[in-house]
Amino acid sequence: QADVSPGYCWPLQQSRSEVLIRLPTEVQPMAIILQHSSKIAPPLGTVRSAPQNFTVSGLDEEGQDETLLGSFIYGMQKEPSQSFPLQNGIPRAFRVLKLGIQSNWGNPRHTCIYRVQVHG
Repeated sequence: QADVSPGYCWPLQQSRSEVLIRLPTEVQPMAIILQHSSKIAPPLGTVRSAPQNFTVSGLDEEGQDETLLGSFIYGMQKEPSQSFPLQNGIPRAFRVLKLGIQSNWGNPRHTCIYRVQVHG
């Protein structure tokens, strides 16, 4: 969705979740952009639902072979939209990426993601 207003997020259960993202075609990913709402705009306490530690992996079409492309920390003191360069030297393209959220900034019930973009 194009609306990144507070409350219009992609909610993931609890503070740990995994999401598979199927791309329209195979892409050799170079970076991923993750966006949460602004820390100024949301109602008090909703910044705790922002992702904190996360990984990005590429999967083969069958979901059997998984390649870790990077481990990252989404910073709450930075801009709402943050770019994370993926590992260089992975000489293959993927059609499926796995976004693994290991923790958020303190909300035990859910993690909110407002936008995910893949650049390749």
